[in-house]
Amino acid sequence: MATHEREITEPVDLCTPDGRRLNPMAKGWSRTPMHRANLQGVWGRTKRWDYWAVLAGDLAVAITYGDVEYLGTVAVWWADLRLGTSGGREVVAPLGRGLDLPDVPGSEPLRFRSKHLDVDLVDDDGGTTLTARWDEPDGTPGHLHARVDLPDGHESVNVVIPWSDRRFQFTSKHQARPAHGLLRVGDDERPFGMAEESPAWGVLDVGRGRWPYATHWNWGGGAGRAIDGETVVGLQIGSKWTVGTGFTENGVIVDGRVSKIGAELRWDYDWDHPLRPWRVHHPDGSLDVTLSPVHDRHTRIEALVLGTEVHQVFGTWTGHVTDDDTGRRIQVESIPGFAEESRSRW
Repeated sequence: MATHEREITEPVDLCTPDGRRLNPMAKGWSRTPMHRANLQGVWGRTKRWDYWAVLAGDLAVAITYGDVEYLGTVAVWWADLRLGTSGGREVVAPLGRGLDLPDVPGSEPLRFRSKHLDVDLVDDDGGTTLTARWDEPDGTPGHLHARVDLPDGHESVNVVIPWSDRRFQFTSKHQARPAHGLLRVGDDERPFGMAEESPAWGVLDVGRGRWPYATHWNWGGGAGRAIDGETVVGLQIGSKWTVGTGFTENGVIVDGRVSKIGAELRWDYDWDHPLRPWRVHHPDGSLDVTLSPVHDRHTRIEALVLGTEVHQVFGTWTGHVTDDDTGRRIQVESIPGFAEESRSRW
């Protein structure tokens, strides 16, 4: 599963000094975030977001904090995957007013205040604290307090996808980060990650770049212990949006160490029947995993020239991955995770 992609080991600017074009030296991937997203001087195509999620058995929670210049969105979402219930709150900020995302992700707290939703995302050397308070649509109060640890030496998949020198995306994908906390909706309290036998795992998707108008992508992830009961495996997989660029967002994290995958992975699933299995596999057989979904988070928005439709399904992954460092094939069975397809005009 070794990659042909250039590995970046020193900090680098994403853009040229004027902020308008892709810096050629930014092309590559790194094991920790190295890029400073100095995006300046072009309005309308620039997009910035931080997306957090926690996978905790039958519970999934997520926070979106995004600014696409003409529109900003802050949202909290939760779902009981066993019962099929879900909730949360979303607030739209015209022109992204009140939303500031730093050039260096994680270097400044992200805070948002509104009548129905407050969010704080605060980083420190040991991880990130996620706090949110909101009103459900029926007025029921909700509260989330989550801690997503960043263990020493834990790696992530960080890569620049270069469609051209004017259209490009830096993404920082984190999987398999230990998490714990509490979700409370009304009188219902749901602690997670408090016991070794029922771990929770944090997910982070950082995006900074300039996108084309029409986009189409797959993204998937998950984490858990392998069938040996000891090895922690994280999945970070994608497709479609990276094809033809020479770079991918694919990787496997084994006990905190990334094995980068340079090849495009094959995705087999049915858009019209999203709760059927989703299989993702490497052409050489070194990775072959199948998600068995139990919940479909389906969203569809049409607003004149803008629109998006997403099937994001949650369930469990079973199959095998390969560790580059040792060549060892590692079996996973029923580890929590997700997969999605997004079709957007934005």
